[in-house]
Amino acid sequence: MGFGFPRGRATPEPVDKLQISGALMAPSDGPSPVELADAGHPPLGLGFIRDQYERKVRKTPTIRMQPGSMRVEGRLLQFAVSDNVGAHGPDGPGTPPIWAVNIHGYFAGGGMYWRESARLAEQLGWRVINPSLPGFGGSDPLDWHDVSIEMLANQIVAVLHQVEAAPVVVLGHSMGGAVAVQFVHDHPGLTLGLIYRDGVSTPAWKQRHGIVSTVVAPFAPNLAPLVDLGAAVVGDLPDLFIGRLFSTVRSVLPDIRHNVRTAGQTLPIGSLLMSIDQRSEVRALAAQEMPILTEWGCFDRITPTGAAAEFASAARAPVQWVPGGHSWMLARPQGQSDILTHLAAGKEFMARIEDRWRRLTARPHVLHTVNEWG
Repeated sequence: MGFGFPRGRATPEPVDKLQISGALMAPSDGPSPVELADAGHPPLGLGFIRDQYERKVRKTPTIRMQPGSMRVEGRLLQFAVSDNVGAHGPDGPGTPPIWAVNIHGYFAGGGMYWRESARLAEQLGWRVINPSLPGFGGSDPLDWHDVSIEMLANQIVAVLHQVEAAPVVVLGHSMGGAVAVQFVHDHPGLTLGLIYRDGVSTPAWKQRHGIVSTVVAPFAPNLAPLVDLGAAVVGDLPDLFIGRLFSTVRSVLPDIRHNVRTAGQTLPIGSLLMSIDQRSEVRALAAQEMPILTEWGCFDRITPTGAAAEFASAARAPVQWVPGGHSWMLARPQGQSDILTHLAAGKEFMARIEDRWRRLTARPHVLHTVNEWG
């Protein structure tokens, strides 16, 4: 892993600059039937046939994630939004859609999760936002003295304000799980529910009991947990590349390239995660009866099973075990929508967030609250 050195301030980039990071946005570069119809042409030809093949046979979404950027206190913040602008809510056309925000893990970026978010938008009718947190995926890093979990959660609020989205389902993976918990705790009125995936909100994730840790501990007890964590990251790679290898690599590499450049400036976030303990916040959410769906890869060694049990106990939400390792949703981006549409735990969660959506969207000041985030 390469570590970058702090960079001098470069010439500011335009606020509304679009960046194609190289992550897969869609199965086809041809026009969709909707685009053809809007342009006054019949939805015929190779583009239409290709889109139908991708949608019906390969089960690949035709919805795209559209990238954009904004400035928060002078820093560039990258994000992407699904382009299904005609989406509507569970009660049919004319009702506001369910929004979701998909928060990435450490040394990742929003682009890595574009394939998954496109499927969520396609299968569930949600509009999905993928932010890249400061220092990751092309977003400018925070100053070291500004790094906190609350500051990272505030970046999500800024993006919601930018796209006028609320209330939202919050998905958080790994580091993103901690950011998601903080956002939901601080802004329950803007939240429909929390999907917590292989997260680091509770101290148990740092307790390493693997073979590597056992071997190294007698010689370097302070170093053993970090060595074991590094071995767990390496051990997670084979699962990450099972399936559509080319598509996964193509979606992962651009954000990794950005993150290598800013690695030295994101070290304080890594240090923050090693000391985080959000059990009190999670218990508070459970007491409020906030919908929480806890999901964990059954072969995850980066955040081991003890962390899953600890979070589930605090959240009073049983763990939904998923085939795969720590980053199961990157290798199998259809997995999350399958959980929500086919499994009992997912269906129950969907029913609860739709009920909460009806209650919150009936309040006229929801968007006004977002606009006053600052």
